[in-house]
Amino acid sequence: MLQKVSRLSGNFSSFALTGAMIMVQLTKMGFTTGRKMKFPKVLTLGLLLFTAQIAFSQTADSKSEFALITATLMDYIEGTANGEPDRLKRAFHPDFNLYTVTDQDSLRIRSGETYIANIKLGEKANRIGRIISIDYEKDAAIAKAEIVIPNWRVFTDYFLLLKYEGSWEIVQKSYTWREIPKAAAEGK
Repeated sequence: MLQKVSRLSGNFSSFALTGAMIMVQLTKMGFTTGRKMKFPKVLTLGLLLFTAQIAFSQTADSKSEFALITATLMDYIEGTANGEPDRLKRAFHPDFNLYTVTDQDSLRIRSGETYIANIKLGEKANRIGRIISIDYEKDAAIAKAEIVIPNWRVFTDYFLLLKYEGSWEIVQKSYTWREIPKAAAEGK
């Protein structure tokens, strides 16, 4: 599973930058040269360390949010592949819809309820899914996944997720697809 974690890596970068800034400030204050620090310098040091703690806690929060979003997306990917409609009900908001553009260049809107109803309990589907990217801010996220149905199509799914009542749910899915070329499907 490949994930784009630009927001997460950005937090790690800010943590490293904060650490570097602390070391520069400590050197300027004479902390590393053995001189005694005065009260304002101690206060400054305390504030710098507090800032570093905040940066670290935001990084930990980001990890857990990414894990929760990933779990929701995997409920969709594995639920459809393994015939588990309950996992789809857990992943999707009850009022969600699916959107795509038809071959006739018109918008097709499908009911999420109908989509889930078409997943038969225990009926495996020949689907291979992976998460391409996740981005979130506070309680809103977007994600991209790719679903390969061998010898037929590759679907690209775009999700809008919201977190409320303690869990992430997919509130909208937009998708497109492309045919797998016959030569590639036949292994030539």
